Amino acid sequence: MISRNTAGILAAAILSFGALMAVPIAAEAQSPAPEQAQAEDQPPRPQAEIPNPDQAQPQTKPKSRSNRRAAAAEAAEAPSTHYLDQQVAPSGGFFERLFGIGAAAVPRTVVPYAGHEHPGTIIISTPERRLYLVLGGGQALRYGIGVGRIGFTWAGVTAVSMKREWPDWTPPEQMLQRRPDLPRHMAGGVANPLGARALYLGSSLYRIHGSNEPDTIGTAVSSGCFRLTNDDVIDLYNRVPVGTKVIVMQ
Repeated sequence: MISRNTAGILAAAILSFGALMAVPIAAEAQSPAPEQAQAEDQPPRPQAEIPNPDQAQPQTKPKSRSNRRAAAAEAAEAPSTHYLDQQVAPSGGFFERLFGIGAAAVPRTVVPYAGHEHPGTIIISTPERRLYLVLGGGQALRYGIGVGRIGFTWAGVTAVSMKREWPDWTPPEQMLQRRPDLPRHMAGGVANPLGARALYLGSSLYRIHGSNEPDTIGTAVSSGCFRLTNDDVIDLYNRVPVGTKVIVMQ
């Protein structure tokens, strides 16, 4: 039979042994794993910066009204040559090119140009019976034209002052004196001798215009105007604005 003193000693020993076993278990639970310890030795990865809504952010200063107006004025003053960038199509319509009916005797074509005039300038060579539109880059677009007959040719520098589609025709008094059979006025249309388009030159009575007589292109039959086929004058009309410089050489 175990005495009370012996039982107390055994109980104290058992408690001491349990406490010794619990310490390593707790220490193992609290110690980090090798991977975690290695990760903690690495420098922290940078985190994406999240903007603070309460903190004022830098903003791009909008252009002032005066700056916007200055930029718009600068853009407006810049010379525009977009009208020269159109593709050069063969002269004449589809059926004209297919059957040769009414096709220009001198098809419009791009040719070399070695002069010094600015792109967009029209140069008319009366002796050659050709009209050149300067394209830039050492090139010009050449058209066949009809010119003034002997005694009605002229030379000078002018500008396109007005443009009209299917223009009316009112023969001037001087022409009516020479040709009293002419109508006093003719509305625009296919029968009108001014053709499909007209470019009026300065304040004079002269024009660059179309014609309902395409067989006269390349000849000297007019009273000082310059005629193109309707197809060619439409092409030229679409390329040049009012104010275009025109040089006529005799």
